[in-house]
Amino acid sequence: MTTTPAYDEIADWYEQYATDTSADYMDRVRRQLAELLGSGPGRCLDLCCGTGVHAAELRRLGWDPVGVDLSDGQLRHARARLPVARADVAALPVADGRLPAVTCVLGHTDLPDYRAVIAEAARVLAPGGRFVHVGVHPCFTGAFADRSDPERIVIDGGYAERERSFRAWSPHGVRARVGAWHVPLADLLNAVTTAGLTLTRVTESGSGPVPDILALQATKPT
Repeated sequence: MTTTPAYDEIADWYEQYATDTSADYMDRVRRQLAELLGSGPGRCLDLCCGTGVHAAELRRLGWDPVGVDLSDGQLRHARARLPVARADVAALPVADGRLPAVTCVLGHTDLPDYRAVIAEAARVLAPGGRFVHVGVHPCFTGAFADRSDPERIVIDGGYAERERSFRAWSPHGVRARVGAWHVPLADLLNAVTTAGLTLTRVTESGSGPVPDILALQATKPT
C-alpha cells in the first residue's frame, strides 16, 4: 500500500495555513500532544510530519524528533525544522523495537489504511514505548458533520462511510483541497489494540461545547 502525496500541490498554502491561519487550532493540538506524550529524552518519530510544524513542541518536551512523510512539497518546508525521511508511514524504514516514542498528529485522515500505520508504529516502538495519536474527532468532524454552528453539530449517514471524500462543510479548509478518509471511533480504537498496544489514555477537546479533537496514548507492553 502506497499513499499518494496529495499535499505536494498545496504545500506552500498549507505552510501558511498551519503556521498562521489555523494557529489557534494548532496550539490546541499541541497542548493535547504535550499532555499525552510527556517529556523525553529520546528519539521521537513524527509520522506524517508534514511541514514539521510540531517539531519545536517535541523539542520543548525534551524529545529528539525525526519526521517521516510522503510529500516532497511538505518536506521542503519540514527540513528547516527537523531531520526528515521521505517514506510511506505504512512501511517505515526503521528496525523493530528501536524507538521510545512515535506520534501521529493530524495525519490519520490522510491515510487510506490507518490500521496498518498503527501496526507499523507498534513494530518500531521499544517495549514500554509510547504512541500518541492526535487527530480530528472521528465522531464530530468530517464530511458527515456540519460544523457551521459550533453549538450544534449535525451528523448525517456519512459517518458509516470509510471512503475518501472531498465533501466538507467549509470550502476553505484542508479537506476541500485534499479530501479525507474517515476512521470511525471503533475502528480507531480497535486498530490500537489489534496492533498489540495497550490503550492508556483518551482525551477530547474543543473550542466550544462539542469536541473537535480526539487524542489517545498507547504503550507497548514490556
